[in-house]
Amino acid sequence: MERKWLVRWLYASAIAHLVVGLALPWISSAAALGWYHAALGPAEAHGQQAWWLALFGPTIQCVGLWMLALIHFGEKYRAPAAWLWIGAGMLLWGPQDIMVSLRADVWANVWIDVASLVLLLPAIWRLYILDRRAPATEAV
Repeated sequence: MERKWLVRWLYASAIAHLVVGLALPWISSAAALGWYHAALGPAEAHGQQAWWLALFGPTIQCVGLWMLALIHFGEKYRAPAAWLWIGAGMLLWGPQDIMVSLRADVWANVWIDVASLVLLLPAIWRLYILDRRAPATEAV
C-alpha cells in the first residue's frame, strides 16, 4: 500500500510539471505574475523576463514527460534504477538551480527548489529501498 501511494505522489508531481510547462508559454506575461517579474528586476525588463519564462515552459514539459516515463518503468518493473535516475536528476538539478537563484537573489525560486527536493527525494529514496528489497518474482 505504501508503494502505491508513493508512486501516485510521484505521478502527481510529474503531471504537475507537464501542466506548469504547458501553461508557462501562455501565462508568462500575465498580471498575476507581476510580483515574480518585480522580484527579478526593473519593469523595463519584464518583457524579456516573460520571454525567458515562456521559453522555460517546454523544458519543464520535457522533464515532466521523462519523469512520467521513469515512474512508469519503476512502477511496472519494480526497477530500483528508475528511482535512482530520478533522484540523480534531482540532485544534479537542485543544488545548481538553488545556486543560480541565490546569485540572482530570487528567493521564490530557492524556496520552490528546496520544497521540491524535500517533498520528492524521500519518496524516491523509499521507492528505491522497497524495490531493491523486492524479490524478482514480484516484477510485473
